[in-house]
Amino acid sequence: MTAILEKLKERILLFDGGMGSLLQANGLKPGELPETWNVTHSDLIVKLHREYLEAGADMIKTNTFGANGLKYNKDKEFDLEQIVTAAMKNAREAVDTAAYTPGRSKGAIALDIGPTGKLLKPLGDLDFEDAYELFSQVVRIGEREGADLILIETMSDSYEAKAAVLAAKENSSLPVFVTMIFDDKGKLLTGGNVESTVALLEGLGVDALGINCGLGPVQMKGILKDIMKVVSLPVIVNPNAGLPRSEGGKTVYDIDADEFARVMKEIVETGACIIGGCCGTTPEHIEKMAALCKDLPVRLPERKNRTVISSYAQAVVIDLDPVIIGERINPTGKAKFKQALKDHNLEYILKEGVLQQDNGAHVLDVNVGLPEIDEPAMMVEVVKELQSIIDLPLQIDTSNMTAMERAMRIYNGKPLINSVNGKKEVMEAIFPLVKRYGGVVVALALDEDGIPETAEGRIAVSKKIYDTAAGYGIGKEDIIIDALCMTVSSDNKGAITTLETVRRVRDELQGKTILGVSNISFGLPQREIVNAAFFTMALQNGLSAAIINPNSEAMMRSYYSFRVLADLDPQCSNYISIYSGNVAVLGEVKRQAGDQKAAGVSGTDLSLGESIKKGLKDRAYAAVSELLENREPLTIINEEMIPALNEVGKGFEKGTVFLPQLLMSAEAAKAAFEVIKEKLAQSGAEEKKKGTVILATVKGDIHDIGKNIVKVLLENYSYEVLDLGKDVPPETIVKTAIERNVKLVGLSALMTTTVPSMEETIRQLRIQAPFAKVMVGGAVLTKEYAMTIGADQYCRDAMASVNYAEDIFEVK
Repeated sequence: MTAILEKLKERILLFDGGMGSLLQANGLKPGELPETWNVTHSDLIVKLHREYLEAGADMIKTNTFGANGLKYNKDKEFDLEQIVTAAMKNAREAVDTAAYTPGRSKGAIALDIGPTGKLLKPLGDLDFEDAYELFSQVVRIGEREGADLILIETMSDSYEAKAAVLAAKENSSLPVFVTMIFDDKGKLLTGGNVESTVALLEGLGVDALGINCGLGPVQMKGILKDIMKVVSLPVIVNPNAGLPRSEGGKTVYDIDADEFARVMKEIVETGACIIGGCCGTTPEHIEKMAALCKDLPVRLPERKNRTVISSYAQAVVIDLDPVIIGERINPTGKAKFKQALKDHNLEYILKEGVLQQDNGAHVLDVNVGLPEIDEPAMMVEVVKELQSIIDLPLQIDTSNMTAMERAMRIYNGKPLINSVNGKKEVMEAIFPLVKRYGGVVVALALDEDGIPETAEGRIAVSKKIYDTAAGYGIGKEDIIIDALCMTVSSDNKGAITTLETVRRVRDELQGKTILGVSNISFGLPQREIVNAAFFTMALQNGLSAAIINPNSEAMMRSYYSFRVLADLDPQCSNYISIYSGNVAVLGEVKRQAGDQKAAGVSGTDLSLGESIKKGLKDRAYAAVSELLENREPLTIINEEMIPALNEVGKGFEKGTVFLPQLLMSAEAAKAAFEVIKEKLAQSGAEEKKKGTVILATVKGDIHDIGKNIVKVLLENYSYEVLDLGKDVPPETIVKTAIERNVKLVGLSALMTTTVPSMEETIRQLRIQAPFAKVMVGGAVLTKEYAMTIGADQYCRDAMASVNYAEDIFEVK
C-alpha cells in the first residue's frame, strides 16, 4: 500500500483547489488552453502548486485536466508528451521547494485526468477502447514521471469513467481515485445515480471515490449523505466555491473562504475523509479549510457487504426482496431465438429484452451461445445494444471465457456473471476476471466430483468456493450460490435437496442463492403449474434471485403474492396496482384488460410511436413504411412521431427516462424520418423545417457531448441545425448568424476557463446580430450565471433546448 493510503488511516487528507480559475486571474485568455501554460508559464504553475502546498494541501493535482491525444498531438503546437512531462516537472519542483510546517511530510502529486469531451459508442462516436487508449497514454507518461496517485475527475458518464479506471489500473501500479460530477438531483449526465456509480467503481477496485465540480459544498451535502449509505471506500469531496456568476467580465463564486471551510467541516463530519476544492477555490480556501478540518477524526466507511449489481442507470440489491432475472434471451429450447442469432436479427433479441422489462424483470440474462456463430463477437454486440435501450442490469451467461471477458470489459456497470463452480480450473479462470472488472458471480454448488446428491455436499462445495474467492480478494457478498435445481421427473428428491440447500446457505452461511426455476419441471406436462409451486416454496426457503420467464403470468403471480405475504409489499400497493381489475387466467401473459404492453412488444405489429419510445430502429423503419401506404407523411410526423418524442422527452425531464434511452428514441425517429424523406422526395415535396439553429462549443473548449445531444433532438423535432463544431471562435458564430439570419444560437462550454469565450461570443452577437436569441448550457453554468453573461436562456439539458426552440419559433 502506498504512503498516501497509509496516511489516510490516520487523518483527513486535503487536496488543493482550482487551477483554471487561478490561471484566468493571472491572464489566461478566453479560449487559451490551460495545459499549455505548463510549458509557456511554468514558473507560475510551480508558484500556484507551491501556494496550495503551503496552505496545507497534502496532494496537488497536475495541470493536466484537459490533456489527451485529441487536444495535444503531433499536429498541434505541443504534443501530449510535452504537456504531461512539463506538468509533472512543475508539480515535482513545487513539492520539492515548498516550505512545510514542522512535522509535515512532502506533498503528493495526483496525475489529474479529466473527460475526453466525447460521448462513447453506441450513443456517441468514441469507441470504448479508443477512450481507454487516450487515458492510457496520459497514465503511462504520468507514472513514468513520478506521479504518486491518479485522480480521475469531473466524470459525468460512468462508461467513460470505467474506461479511465481500467486505463489507470492496467497501465500503472498507482492508487486510483475517482470523482464524478452529479447534478443537484444526484444524477450523472448519462443517467447514473449515486448507488449505480458506487457499485461500478467499487467493483472496479478503485481506492477512493466521490464527487467534485458542478456544485458548491452546500449543494453537495445531500449527495454525500446518499453516498455514505452505500459506500465501503474512502470518500472524496472537492466542491466548487459555491455557484458561479459573472461580474465585470470575470467569473466569481458565492462562497468565500471562511464559509467554504465551515461547510467542509460539516462534510467531514458527515463522512468524507479526503477533501479539497474545485472551480473558484484558492489557496485561501484550502488554508481556512485545513485550519478547521485537518485535525478532525478520520471516519473511514464501514464495509457494507451489499450484494449489488448495476447498469449505467440503476443498481439492483440482492437481499431479502427476491430478484427476478428474465430468462428469455437464451437459445436453449427456443427455435425462433436460435434462428434470430443465426440471422443476426438483433431486433428480435431487443424486443425480447423490452418485453421482459415491461413484465417485471429486474435483471436480464444474456446467453447467445450457438456453435454456428462467433459467440464472443455476438455477446459484445448484444450487450451493447441492450444497454443502449434498456436500463436493467444484465447477467452475462456463457461458458466461453473469451466471450465472458470481452462482455465484462465493455459492460456499462457491475454485471451478474453466470457462472463459476467448485472446480479448481474454473475458479482460476473466472475469479481473476471478477476481480479485474467487477461483478457478482453465480457459483454452482458442484465440483470435480460432480453434483452432490445431498444438501450437505452442496454446502461443502459452497464453502470451498467462498474460501477460494476470498483468496482473490472477492468477498462473500459478490458470490451467489446456485443450489442446483434438478428435475423431479428423474429425481424425486431433487426439489427437497435443492430447497434444503437454499435454506442452509441463508441460515448457516449467511449467503445469497439463485435458481434456474424452470429446470424443476423438465419432462412434465403443464410445466408452469409445477414451476409456480416450486418457485413459491423456494422463495419461502430464502431464495434471493430466480431465473424465470417474467412473461409467464403464473410465475409472476407467485412472485407478487409472495411479496404480499412476506411483508415485502407495504399496504399491498404493488400487488393492487398490477392485479386490480385483472381478467387473465392462469398461463396468460396479458395481465389487465386494456394492457397492450405484453401483446404489442412481442409481435411485429408494434406501432411506430411505441417503436420510437422503445428505441427500436428497425421496427420504426418498418412501421413507418407500412403507415405510408395509407397516410400522408406530414400526418405521420405530427400524429405519430412528435407525440412519441414528446412523451420520451417528458419522461427525461421527470427522471424516468435516461439519456441513452432518449438518444436511442431519437435514433429510431431518425430512421423513420429517412423513410419519410424518401417519400417526400419521390412526390416532389420537401419536409418543412420549423427554423434554423446554430450550435457551437465555444473557443478553447473541445467538449462537445452536450452540443451533439442537443443537435440530435433538434433535428428530430424538424429543425435545421448548423453545427459549427467545437473550439469555435466568436467571429465564426457571429458571421454565420448574420449570413443565414439565424434566430437562435446555442452555445456550450464545460470548463470554467472557457466561459469567458462564451461571454465574448454573446457580446459580439448582441452588437452585430441582435436579432439572434442565445441559449447556453454546460456543466459549469447555472441559470444565474447564464444571465450574468448575457444569455437569453439557460438550458440544463437537451430537452430544455428543444422546448426553448419551440417557444422562439412559436411552434404550437
